[in-house]
Amino acid sequence: MDAVESIRPDAAFERARLARDRRFDGRFFVGVRTTGIYCRPICPAVAPKRENVRFFPSAAAASEAGFRPCLRCRPECAPGTPAWNGTSTTVRRGLRLIADGALDDGNVAQLAVRLGVTSRHLRRLFTQHIGASPLAVAHTQRLHFAKRLISDTNLPMAQVAGAAGFGSSRRFNDAFRKTYGRAPRDLRRDNAPAEASEDVLKVSLAYRTPFDWQRLLGFFAGRTSPGVEHVAANTYLRTVDMDGSAGVIECTHDKRNVTVVVNVHGAPTGALLRLVQRARDLLDLDAPVDEIGATLRSDATLAPLVRSLPGIRVPGAWDGFELAIRAVLGQQVSVKAARTIAGRIVDRCGDRVELPDSFRDSPHAGSLGRLFPTPERLARARLNDIGIPGARAETIRGIAAAVAQGDICFDPAQDIDAFRQRLVRIRGIGDWTAQYVAMRALKDPDAFPAADLGVLRALESQTGSRPGPRDALALAEAWRPWRAYATLLLWSSLAGSGG
Repeated sequence: MDAVESIRPDAAFERARLARDRRFDGRFFVGVRTTGIYCRPICPAVAPKRENVRFFPSAAAASEAGFRPCLRCRPECAPGTPAWNGTSTTVRRGLRLIADGALDDGNVAQLAVRLGVTSRHLRRLFTQHIGASPLAVAHTQRLHFAKRLISDTNLPMAQVAGAAGFGSSRRFNDAFRKTYGRAPRDLRRDNAPAEASEDVLKVSLAYRTPFDWQRLLGFFAGRTSPGVEHVAANTYLRTVDMDGSAGVIECTHDKRNVTVVVNVHGAPTGALLRLVQRARDLLDLDAPVDEIGATLRSDATLAPLVRSLPGIRVPGAWDGFELAIRAVLGQQVSVKAARTIAGRIVDRCGDRVELPDSFRDSPHAGSLGRLFPTPERLARARLNDIGIPGARAETIRGIAAAVAQGDICFDPAQDIDAFRQRLVRIRGIGDWTAQYVAMRALKDPDAFPAADLGVLRALESQTGSRPGPRDALALAEAWRPWRAYATLLLWSSLAGSGG
């Protein structure tokens, strides 16, 4: 990879295209002038001549240039855009908001306000870094998701339109014909899914290799909230509440097809696009692993860990508030103890949910049945008799009240430094907790809990001497902007410490 990336981008893309190199899947797309179609670099079709192709940094850029998606290699199934690779912070935050439906109403000006820039500047940044406007990105995202639902599920077309964020079936049909040159129903007839159910929606999410699924699953296993989450041999499961409807998701690794399969039970179809993006964030599927590895390998302290622990991901969070409470519970106690106390809080304050019919016969059904408590419920909860000090109970209520009142939110558009400053104003919240929450809930790739005991112990095992937090910060300068991934590497080297 390093040798390929040392040459001009177009030359690197050409080599990757001819080699059908999976490491580049989703990092660029190939427009074929003679057919008007754009493909993934791994497309199995006969490779066209170099003079007949154009390279695009995103599917949206190819679409905006007038190319149609290939029906053979299915660009909608490529790994997600590595949102922080070579982009500005504003674009990175904007992409996350668009993925969460921020432009379903087409209001770019409102998105720009959330990001703290003018709409003109936002368009300029997107064109510079993504090769397409914000609206083109949102439009391509909706169409790609609709195409996946058409090919992989038996959802009625009206529900496909709603799930993909189109305001009406007519608008959906018009957009689909314009992009694919065919009606949605025609594609469904030609590509009917072999196994599909309207009761369980199955979506396969691609990722970039290497991917250490078992280590990621092990991290979650020690930190589940009993009743809300469960980890089986190869599967992560949890209850979810989307738009007031409770459901269950189960995420299973399909190594052979380089995907994570997400089965959705009971969630409303209108929430599917947001649900899938949350799952991608939770499992960190869009991490630019090659860039991360290249940066961390260049540091003598981390190089041996990168070689021995490839495919490290930063576990995300389904809900920022839930993660913040779990972080407080983890202060100065073992991971196992924090999990036990989380289960008590869920039992006392979490709402019971009726499991969807499609999940009731699952062998894991007995492990789920609650939603994590809401901020409003925890803000007034009595917690002094569940095994935590009174001061920690006050901190939990303080966070819950701040979130319920709108003083703290987990909007990815916000300035992360400002978020950390607001969080540490709550009594009982220090820099460790603020960094940890930013790392997992806001997906800050450069968050770094320098005073974490696990980090310092791991550095001692690598360097031979125990550094202090200031020494760790100085050492970590070489790891920017991927200090969160360095943290996970260090924790993983201690076989279960940290977090």
